[in-house]
Amino acid sequence: MKKTALILAAIFLSVSVFSCVRNAPVFASPDPVIVLPGGEAKDAVIPASCKTPFSLDLVPEYRGDPCAAVNGGEPYFTDNEKVATSYEYYSVLDRYGRCGAAVACVGDDLMPTEDREYIGLIKPSGWRSDRYEWIDGEYLFNRCHLIGFQLSGENANERNLITGTRYMNVSGMLPYENLVAEYVRKTKKHVLYRVTPVFRDDEAIARGVLMEAFSTEDNGEGVRFCVFAYNVQPDIILNYLTGENRFNGVLELPEYDFIINVKSGKFHKPTCKYALEISEDNAEHYHGSKQSLTDKGYKACGFCKP
Repeated sequence: MKKTALILAAIFLSVSVFSCVRNAPVFASPDPVIVLPGGEAKDAVIPASCKTPFSLDLVPEYRGDPCAAVNGGEPYFTDNEKVATSYEYYSVLDRYGRCGAAVACVGDDLMPTEDREYIGLIKPSGWRSDRYEWIDGEYLFNRCHLIGFQLSGENANERNLITGTRYMNVSGMLPYENLVAEYVRKTKKHVLYRVTPVFRDDEAIARGVLMEAFSTEDNGEGVRFCVFAYNVQPDIILNYLTGENRFNGVLELPEYDFIINVKSGKFHKPTCKYALEISEDNAEHYHGSKQSLTDKGYKACGFCKP
């Protein structure tokens, strides 16, 4: 089973916490927690800083692409941070219960050798279980790993999971995680990798994540990027302060026939055996989208799964 030992390092880092002004990102203060392969103690390992000169002012408004290049695609790492020793680093949660930057020097010795474990007990800041029928998997939000599981093997680590849209997780972050993973597996070399959730003021949900990577042994020839992945979902209006969300009404949803049990509050396919058992007084025929029913508070039948 993957190592679980945490080594508390007595390292004092000067970390800048940006003031809560318009368009200024807020980072959690990092009380260093270093995880090394096999739990081995290496006092000389000092993680890359969480401090970057990044601001949301540097990010163009979202216009349909899941990510945007930042700083000309050049990561903010300093030369003395570009080591070739595997480690992981996770900031403590801030006073709002939000994640800060996570940093890893990813080597193949950090990568998982077992399947991912259950992470559903972790409720990141702003977490909600809202569903929309047209979203892959239906759930709007995922528990997004900052340092992806395929890179670190981290499971239910609350310092490494944020509330992110399915779109950000799959279309924004995953392609870059795959790029790092493929390089490390192929070359057996290291990639310095930092992912910083960026919040505005006291909002519970990050506006996005700053993703930086630099392959250290070849001076960035293999992997080098600095991008901002937008925490958005097409056709959804998102309240970043609370996590509340709603359909923007633009997407044309497919319509079907349903049978509503007005007593139980569930809706069924017309052919469902439970729909056929509903009394005439409680049965209501409905034609429309599944989303329109869930918006009205009805729940889908767990048997026929309309």
